Amino acid sequence: MSQTNKFAAYPRLDPLGVGKDISAADLIDQTFLAYNGGRLREAARLLAEKMLPDDGFIGLSLTGALTPAGLGKSCLIPLIKAGFIDWIVATGANLYHDLHYGLDMALYQGSPFLDDVELRREGVIRIYDVLFDYNVLLDTDAFVREVIQETEFQRPMGTDEFHYLLGRYVCERGKKLNLKDSSVLATAYECGLPVFTSSPGDSSIGMNVAAMALRDARLMFDVNRDVNQTAAIVYEAKSTGHKSSVFILGGGSPKNFLLQTEPQIQEVMGIPEKGHDYFLQCTDARPDTGGLSGATPAEAVSWGKVDPETLPDCVVAYVDSTIALPLLTAYCLSRVKGRRLKRLYHRRDEILDQVKAKYLRTGTVTKVKTSRNVGRRAGGAGLRKKPFA
Repeated sequence: MSQTNKFAAYPRLDPLGVGKDISAADLIDQTFLAYNGGRLREAARLLAEKMLPDDGFIGLSLTGALTPAGLGKSCLIPLIKAGFIDWIVATGANLYHDLHYGLDMALYQGSPFLDDVELRREGVIRIYDVLFDYNVLLDTDAFVREVIQETEFQRPMGTDEFHYLLGRYVCERGKKLNLKDSSVLATAYECGLPVFTSSPGDSSIGMNVAAMALRDARLMFDVNRDVNQTAAIVYEAKSTGHKSSVFILGGGSPKNFLLQTEPQIQEVMGIPEKGHDYFLQCTDARPDTGGLSGATPAEAVSWGKVDPETLPDCVVAYVDSTIALPLLTAYCLSRVKGRRLKRLYHRRDEILDQVKAKYLRTGTVTKVKTSRNVGRRAGGAGLRKKPFA
């Protein structure tokens, strides 16, 4: 092989000097050339050139305290309004702290090196280097409790419906406070974007819902609806010839909830499918410790979560989300034209009915038949005539 042909597939490393007026997008393209800088450039191009084109569906998962750090206002709201995010799975904490901004409560840039005993005495809450008054929690809690007393909340509902209704109240309060683009939940309401949480009891929102249940409130989260509804969104994408992509910030439960939509379709419902088309994750978790946050797209292929044919395009950038998200947001807004909003929330019943009808035609209660190469195992499976006999 000649010296020239040996490197034919690899661009030469020859960066330009960084100038004082360079844009964020050009900085990524021209100087993020190797190591995790290179992976972040690959992530940006994957988003801009493969995930966003042709009206592809993009699900976003949020883990870690991103909204209290201001990333909801600075990045998520612009991405939603540009049509670059179509549905979200978030920790309840991210949605709870988003409410502070939607209710015009003050959060402050602090330090991670303060005396927490002193902060407690002063009534100050610390999230690493973000500070706010304890009253912010008390007032946000009171807002949630007051809202969920309303008649429309007195029934079981999926978390997407709950967040849509809550977002409407946040939106109305924001208008009275002359706020604009301050809350992810309010923006999601305005854009008809479904927002789910995979662990609805694991946040201050869930804590307040639980407390109101002691006052005989009838609101309950329908997690079965959430599992089927998220699978229905992915089935809607794939059955209509669109790409389904996952954009994962952090990891944890929201990551799996986003990805498990494909096994729900294939493994449980028995509907033939290949997996999500594109996988993009920004994480600082290692894959060798057994934690979900570090699980790679290659591992996800074995579960049917990711299409093996698109695995070479999948990207994991080992970069703090608070660094990666602003850069990726700037890149996409600079390089990609805004897309039409899908408003999937307004079609929630329709798309759920479609996957339900398909499942009832193809699915079974007994072991699902699959096109995958599944070896036989010794011993039977299924219910015994006399359990535990």
